[in-house]
Amino acid sequence: MTLRKIIEIDEAKCNGCGLCVPNCPEGALQVIDGKARLVGDLLCDGLGACIGNCPEGAINVVEREAEPYDERKVMENVASQGANVIRAHLKHLRDHGQMDFLMEAMAFLREKGIPVPEGFPAESGNGSCNHGHSEQQPRAAHHAHGGASGGCPGGKIMDFRQAETSEAEPCGRQPSALRQWPVQMHLISPAAPYFKKSDLLLAADCTAFAVGGFHQDFLKGKSLVIACPKLDQGREVYVEKLRALVDEAQINTLTIMVMEVPCCSGLLALAAEALSRTGRKVPVKKIVVSLRGEILSEEWASL
Repeated sequence: MTLRKIIEIDEAKCNGCGLCVPNCPEGALQVIDGKARLVGDLLCDGLGACIGNCPEGAINVVEREAEPYDERKVMENVASQGANVIRAHLKHLRDHGQMDFLMEAMAFLREKGIPVPEGFPAESGNGSCNHGHSEQQPRAAHHAHGGASGGCPGGKIMDFRQAETSEAEPCGRQPSALRQWPVQMHLISPAAPYFKKSDLLLAADCTAFAVGGFHQDFLKGKSLVIACPKLDQGREVYVEKLRALVDEAQINTLTIMVMEVPCCSGLLALAAEALSRTGRKVPVKKIVVSLRGEILSEEWASL
């Protein structure tokens, strides 16, 4: 047994919908007796690809004593599911910088005479995981570090510097459009006067860093609440605060801004749960942001 990251399922929240199961190509999840179950520590890589597909927020990544992840056992399950699942699993490893496991997976495929999908190990460099670890570091610790972000596709290492240009940017500092403090969901009070009859922007933490014109284009004139559906604890507290903002602060509109990564869908699920408990309706706009800060969609929605 070793201390590492692994998923944990809140049985009280799980409704047995099974949406997490196909999003775990490693085969670590099954629906048994009406609940999603982790059927083997050996199969769970702790990177959390399943989290963003749980509408109830019942899955989290925790750190606990668990059997070390076994890539060969995983590949026995993955390989039996066909080429598309094999590709999804290899991409999952590559996107999270798990190059040792990627090499092991491809070695397994070659041993079994199974074709390695085209494009692998593209973007894998020299085949070693570039996290600054020495070769002598235990693999279990190495793997745990690779999943430290919690493991959704939003943790993929990407370098945008090569796309930078030398074009001049507008001179001078841009003014902040922030109208209040605090902004973090844990800290805000729905009874604060600046929320009363305001247009509320509920933003995933990363959006302000991704969108260059966040203040001018999206925050200006709005009150703000930020949250991370993946890393924050206290889902029920968040739901109740959003309910109070709608019913008691009587916000005029709700704009929800999320990143394109699957785990961000948890913020939409959280808002939908809060709205289902309210006694009044408010217009809701959903904005989805790409990892490069582009607006992929902006639409009035029904949650």
